[in-house]
Amino acid sequence: MKDRIKIIMENENLTPAKFADRLQINRAIVSHILNGRNNPSLDVVTRILTEMNYINPEWLLNGTGEIYKKGVDSESIAREPDLFSQDEPKPDQDAEEIEKQKEIAVKKMINNLQSPVNKIVEMEQLADKKITQIIIYYSNNTFDTFIPHKVKE
Repeated sequence: MKDRIKIIMENENLTPAKFADRLQINRAIVSHILNGRNNPSLDVVTRILTEMNYINPEWLLNGTGEIYKKGVDSESIAREPDLFSQDEPKPDQDAEEIEKQKEIAVKKMINNLQSPVNKIVEMEQLADKKITQIIIYYSNNTFDTFIPHKVKE
């Protein structure tokens, strides 16, 4: 199932961190799955199938069938943009039209440029802030509290 999850991430242009964020799970969980340390839990599988309701559950669980449910157009699925696919010309565009679009984009950028404005920025005087306590939370659900000693000024 780890390989199928990798395929989903590749098809969606998702990094492991973005994948975890999209599923609203801890990033470490995805890391452990991809490294083979843990198998995906029922919760992870459920979240994938809920968040990406176009994924074929049979394919995700067993590897049989197609990745997408019947009737789902893989081209219509919103994917995370990547740097390389944004400027790809469409097959039905000719070279002149592509060049015109590039020129228009450059002209818009030039028109949007503004001359720099020099301003004097005054810093506001903030009230003295002092640390009153530091709390450290540990993964085993315990914590320590540190209170600094008062220093005579």
